[in-house]
Amino acid sequence: MARTSQNMSSKRHFHWTNKVGTEDGGEVPTSESFSTLIQKEKKEGENVVAAEASSIATTATSHATRRKLRAVAISRLRLALTVFGKNRLNTPFGLGSRVIGTLFGYRRGHVHFAFQKDPTSQEAFLIELATPISGLVREMASGLVRIALECNKQKEAEKKGLRLLEEPLWRTYCNGKKCGFATRRECGPKEWDILKAVEPISMGAGVIPGNDNSAEEAGPEGELMYMRAKFERVVGSRDSEAFYMMNPDSNGVPELSIYLLRV
Repeated sequence: MARTSQNMSSKRHFHWTNKVGTEDGGEVPTSESFSTLIQKEKKEGENVVAAEASSIATTATSHATRRKLRAVAISRLRLALTVFGKNRLNTPFGLGSRVIGTLFGYRRGHVHFAFQKDPTSQEAFLIELATPISGLVREMASGLVRIALECNKQKEAEKKGLRLLEEPLWRTYCNGKKCGFATRRECGPKEWDILKAVEPISMGAGVIPGNDNSAEEAGPEGELMYMRAKFERVVGSRDSEAFYMMNPDSNGVPELSIYLLRV
């Protein structure tokens, strides 16, 4: 009984803890501490998973946004190219490799050349030569005719992308002989009426008799002479172009050639 009483007394004065010492002085966690660590690690793992999921979602959203922006940019570029192409085709300088050429002038007047994309389109190039049309007709009757039109290159600042067909003044050579100067003209109502009058003609030459009004306008020049044909257009560079008349009756050899040169 005495021994039992001593044991109870010792237990009563001993303070129990939830920690057990190790040999190196450390502490070993009890079952309650393990549960706390597991919950802590579980929470940290959930946070890591949530962060990775958020990162993946952000990356996916970024990729989707980039794809959308790229698609919008491509769509705008295609639209711009389409509009530019349509505008380029509608401009008078949108000539192809085949054009309609009309040579006309009053019998005592000067030679006019007009080039059109098709018979009904606006003229792309209208020029008046100092050569009388009667002299050009004589040259053509004697054989092939080569007309060279030359203009000077301007400084880059002055030129500023001026197209060859927009040059205003040209030196003229017919079969190697200098024939004065040629001037680019705008197509007015009078010139447009002439082009409309010969619109049904695809190839040929003739005379349009002048009525009273045209006789007054033309004065002593009288009847209007014209020649109309298809021309093959060859572009050498931004400073050189050539127009070759396509005549099926001349075995493929053009009777009339016009050269535009910027030198």
